[in-house]
Amino acid sequence: MDGSNALGEFLRARRALVRPKDVGLPGGGLRRVPGLRREEVAMLAGISSDYYLRLEQGRDRNPSLQVLEAIAGVLRLDADATAHLVGLAQERRGSRARSGHRPEQVPASLLQLIDGWPRTPAYIQNRYTDCLAANALATALTPNYRPGVTLLRAVFLDPAERELRRDWEDLTEEGVAALRSGAGADADDPRLRDLVGELSLRSERFRALWARHEVRPRRGRVSRLSHPQVGDLDLRSDKLSVDGTDRLTLVVFHAEPGSRSAELLDILGSLAAPPSEGDRHGSARERRGRIEER
Repeated sequence: MDGSNALGEFLRARRALVRPKDVGLPGGGLRRVPGLRREEVAMLAGISSDYYLRLEQGRDRNPSLQVLEAIAGVLRLDADATAHLVGLAQERRGSRARSGHRPEQVPASLLQLIDGWPRTPAYIQNRYTDCLAANALATALTPNYRPGVTLLRAVFLDPAERELRRDWEDLTEEGVAALRSGAGADADDPRLRDLVGELSLRSERFRALWARHEVRPRRGRVSRLSHPQVGDLDLRSDKLSVDGTDRLTLVVFHAEPGSRSAELLDILGSLAAPPSEGDRHGSARERRGRIEER
């Protein structure tokens, strides 16, 4: 990923995912490329084949919104992917210069807030999925929720993290699509290039998912965990943008009130809490016993 023709890379990847029968074309005969041919995209979008070729090759920098929306319709892009396509085209019209990112400093008030949630796991990450801060209960969910860990790297490369995630397949797919969405016009960001390059070399699954150019902004989801101490947990995770920062995200977990997961989350919190002086002996053993009895 060098960012030199992000628009063309996106168009090529996405037309490879569309089968001729998906858009009403016959699919028989020998086809040298997966998905649609360039001339088929052009015909269905109502533009010339030469003009579409120039778009993919990065030789045309001024496609109209009408043309982009027509191509998005042919490629069966959803609203998020269409917005990504338009953003890539707009970026080509402007300067590649960057004004520089603001420092990634977590506001002190936000640190105080999440530290005051003993029953609610929460952490803060940046656009590269680096964990910048986490409270004690988040770290109890997984030791990778701690400052200094790049979470996407951990999900793909740490065997313990894969063991924890009952929904690993969905999580990795969503994580790559969110990274691609967040990159947008910053596809030439050196930090992003390094992360993508490392994961592409070390993970076959990441390499395949990145090549699909799927786009999905970070949204809340249900995280399905198999925790080594308390067993299976289903936790809702909500992702909140932090105003006044350089695209930091606050991630908050919670369980359905009254559910088994809520009960187990409370038990995990008691296991992770530092014991008081009078409760220093035997308390952890008793709390584990409560899990076994259930």
